[in-house]
Amino acid sequence: MVDDFERTTSRWGRLTMLVGLALSLAGPAYLMFGLDHWPGLDLVGQAWLAVALVYGVLWVAEPVSYYPMLGSAATYQAFMIGNIANKLLPSALAAQQAVGAAQGTRKAEIAAVTAIIGAAAVHLASLLVLVGLLGTWVVSVIPPQVQEVFGYVVPAIFGPVLIQSVLAADRPRTALIAGGCGAVGVFVLVPLVPATQMFAMALCVVAAVVLALLARRRDAA
Repeated sequence: MVDDFERTTSRWGRLTMLVGLALSLAGPAYLMFGLDHWPGLDLVGQAWLAVALVYGVLWVAEPVSYYPMLGSAATYQAFMIGNIANKLLPSALAAQQAVGAAQGTRKAEIAAVTAIIGAAAVHLASLLVLVGLLGTWVVSVIPPQVQEVFGYVVPAIFGPVLIQSVLAADRPRTALIAGGCGAVGVFVLVPLVPATQMFAMALCVVAAVVLALLARRRDAA
């Protein structure tokens, strides 16, 4: 049963991601080749390089960071839907904690899949009502004093998610190593070598993983 689930997940997950990629590129491809708006290979290459320099680190860091908490099926879902850190990951962690599922287990993966489905459904329903039907009227009736707190929404989300991830993993030594690597990256590496700003997060993730593995091997020995 589990093997069938893994094979089905891998097959349909890859296929769905490829279909999503093709659909996302269909619009630009039509503009460039169908309507003859091709800007030239040089401009396309420069645009791609600019995006890669800013977000290229996330292409590696995000899958490495999210997969242990979500599992394969939920990882496919998360990257197809988007808003992983501020919506899908908190939902998955809350569901895993509610059912008492340890991260990395089949139970945790099923809980994450179910939570992501629920989060996506709620998101779509709220968008339909609050944005599609009510539009800007909702924002216009919110008092200015309340609108001022919108700037604190992102840190208010990421802070609890970080604490929840640490508590759910129940690996205090690994959490300390990860926090230490992140602090070194932010307060030491980037200020001393500003050129590393674009890939400092990737370096911190790799360093934390390596140090955590080395610490675990010493304990096992």
